[in-house]
Amino acid sequence: MNLLYSNDRHGEYPASWYAATAHELERFAPLDGAVKADVCVVGAGYTGLSAALHLAEAGLSVVLLEAQRVGFGASGRNGGQLGSGQRVAQDGLEPLVGRDEAKTLWQLGEDAKDLVKGLVAKHGIDCDLRPGVAWAGSSKGDVRHLHDYAGLLQSRYGYDQIEALDAGAFHALCPSPDYRGGVVDWGAGHLHPLNFALGLARAARDAGVRIFEDTEVLRIDEGQPARLTGPKGTVTADHVVLACNGYLGGLNGKVTARVMPINNFVAATEPLGEDAAKVLTKDIAVADSRFVVNYFRLSADKRLLFGGGESYGYRFPADIAAKVRKPMCEIYPHLRDVRIDYAWGGTLAITMKRLPYLARVAPNILSASGYSGHGVGTATHAGQLMAQAIRGEAEGFDTMARLPNSPFPGGPALRNPLLVLAMTWFSLRDRLGI
Repeated sequence: MNLLYSNDRHGEYPASWYAATAHELERFAPLDGAVKADVCVVGAGYTGLSAALHLAEAGLSVVLLEAQRVGFGASGRNGGQLGSGQRVAQDGLEPLVGRDEAKTLWQLGEDAKDLVKGLVAKHGIDCDLRPGVAWAGSSKGDVRHLHDYAGLLQSRYGYDQIEALDAGAFHALCPSPDYRGGVVDWGAGHLHPLNFALGLARAARDAGVRIFEDTEVLRIDEGQPARLTGPKGTVTADHVVLACNGYLGGLNGKVTARVMPINNFVAATEPLGEDAAKVLTKDIAVADSRFVVNYFRLSADKRLLFGGGESYGYRFPADIAAKVRKPMCEIYPHLRDVRIDYAWGGTLAITMKRLPYLARVAPNILSASGYSGHGVGTATHAGQLMAQAIRGEAEGFDTMARLPNSPFPGGPALRNPLLVLAMTWFSLRDRLGI
């Protein structure tokens, strides 16, 4: 199954609230004929756009190939949360990689947030960037762990932008009966993800990147230089950046073995008006402690943008709104009759340990993917790190490439059934409070 086309209309963004409120960007023509470049980037999401922009600003000639539209994939569909650190929390990283390496990874996570904020400011990207992401606990144990974690960040990492909230303080911010407390990270943020991607594309175009849409890469012939073949043209390049995440397909087996696509879903309610205060009293984003995370925030026009719902296959469900409404009403029962105006699905990618997979898959081919739901900052930063590595400054890239990432067991034939078993168990555990 080719996930580039299996759930979406060719050459069209999904019918999302993001697409409906996007700052329109003129289509780029498909590749037609043979071109040469210093670097060919495959995939025009955050990773590829950031890599292309930073390479072009460094004076290299860059071609960017996108099978669909700029920001078509997870970069234009996600929850818009710009989180701190890595996808795995520091108390999980320390026993995995050691305290010193964990501190380095924390700083790289801070660099990722600063990079996004800096790009928005430098290029005047209108994407409603706002501060504040809360993590909510549904059980006393979850809240205790979140509070302990906030203390660890404050004491060991000197991070003073995180605040622990008891049940009363959390409900004053997020009045859901499901949550018993949590933390709020004022150094994290949230934004309009598609408008951020389109802003990066404008900046890359203006820096001289040659962007081609509707150009699926069908084959990569490794070598020096490498040769990439599309439906109507070829690119010969000294370096290649693979920035495809959940849409890589079979372009590189080493990456495919370690990075697995999964689907997630988002719905946008009708505008809530004054009732928006019954959802959130401040303009922040929220994620919770469930295994299948619920994540949400208010849009600029006071809609609830709510993400959640499991997916055990690669086809989107026929009624995405119904799939998202179920967890939404577990968090906000008073919204059971609210109208849903938009509902859409998207394909992201995970790894076994939920750590991004950065690798040099050939001497002149770099890849970054597997952000596991933490991609707004990490993917943008990964693009910059690959651009730096191509220019001979590989320290940041090498640090991320050292992260332990093993192949999924059983290969492509068994990894999806194993995921189904894992998601079924953890979802049951969440519902029973085990």
